[in-house]
Amino acid sequence: MSSPLSASKFRDAIKGEGVRVVEVGDWTHHNRNHKGAWGPMHGVMIHHTVTEGTAHSVALCRDGYSTLPGPLCHGVIDKAGTVHLVGYGRANHAGSGDDDVLDAVIAERSPLPADNEANTDGNSRFYGFECINLGDNVDPWPEAQVEAVARTAAGICRAHGWGAESVIGHSEWQPGKVDPGGPIGKKGGPALTMDKIRARVAQLLDDDTAPTKPSTPSTPSKPAPKVVDLSQLIAAARRDPAKAGTPVSYAGARIVEDALAAEGLLARKYIDGHFGSASVAAYRRWQQRCGYSGAAADGIPGRASLAALGRKYGFTVTA
Repeated sequence: MSSPLSASKFRDAIKGEGVRVVEVGDWTHHNRNHKGAWGPMHGVMIHHTVTEGTAHSVALCRDGYSTLPGPLCHGVIDKAGTVHLVGYGRANHAGSGDDDVLDAVIAERSPLPADNEANTDGNSRFYGFECINLGDNVDPWPEAQVEAVARTAAGICRAHGWGAESVIGHSEWQPGKVDPGGPIGKKGGPALTMDKIRARVAQLLDDDTAPTKPSTPSTPSKPAPKVVDLSQLIAAARRDPAKAGTPVSYAGARIVEDALAAEGLLARKYIDGHFGSASVAAYRRWQQRCGYSGAAADGIPGRASLAALGRKYGFTVTA
């Protein structure tokens, strides 16, 4: 449990990681504190704006709109990696989320549980950053922006004494949300995931040297390669829908479910390794997206469609 940083310490924590910061108006006093609690703080939440253009996105996040007044976050991270501070205090960014997720963040326990409830106020507990991206899984995230996201989160974690597990995405907190997401670097590039962001945050926090602004964006260390066994996945897809509850018959199914969720075909609450009826239905939609129809789009994974999904989301397929 941590009290919120002062506005100046919050700003300096971000700048101290080598991130360029722009202060927008009287951001230190722009908040929604009259609507509820601000603190104790437990983590950093990352969003995408579903907008384009820096000036427009910053103005929207600062002012909000008629049904959701601003600020809609504490900082906006633009495509060049600059953080625009638009408010400080309670902000309309996190909304209601899952208390089990909050407990896991507080304990810095991973992996996070599925966010299947909206019973806990997140606006009082998380710092929020909106990142400029259309959120269509096509608009790319420049490496400079991804690096700024990680460095911003690392600076706040460092100031509070938190680890990388205190950084989460909106999609991991509130049911139905998908942000942040999209390709890194270029259209069709590797998918941005919160695991990648947390890996880079952990790397930054483990670095004992004084933070400095890199001359070029740093590249996170490569995670272990992800591999999906086609035969085991097919067996799970045939067996799991008929099983009571959600027993996991093949843990690698979670890799495929994660990719289907990133594609917008599966709700995150079903990412559990149990390749049940929801996962089969989502895979059927992926097969149809690949051009299959009729019996060829039955939701049972095939090599060609699975390999196509793997190329897009960074896993390989074995027999």
